[in-house]
Amino acid sequence: MSASLKSGQADESSQTGPSTESFSASRWTKGNFIFPTRIVVTPQRVSRVKSRLFGSNDESIAIPQVASVQIATGILWSEIRIDSTGGTNPITSHGHRKRDAIRIRELIELHQAQSAGNVRQPAS
Repeated sequence: MSASLKSGQADESSQTGPSTESFSASRWTKGNFIFPTRIVVTPQRVSRVKSRLFGSNDESIAIPQVASVQIATGILWSEIRIDSTGGTNPITSHGHRKRDAIRIRELIELHQAQSAGNVRQPAS
């Protein structure tokens, strides 16, 4: 698999395993031109990764600690906000495709159900 992932493509070469999916924001949105923000969803956590020239900034919330996922859609792009039960700052990211934002929410709900023991099939 190539080193760079297309939006919504599963990252099977990741250290966290084949169930990791990464979603990149569009480079055409504010703040994402050179280093687009990525949302990475694993069975353990959801992370917002913002690369910089030297290093990166990574915020994450454990899947059981996710309280809500809000999606605000515009004409082209969506903004996603992931709140935690612990009262910490939410993870926010803008410039994602609508279908990617919906997939992020579906994955979080699926992983929460699996961690609670209520396994359900993902929506197709």
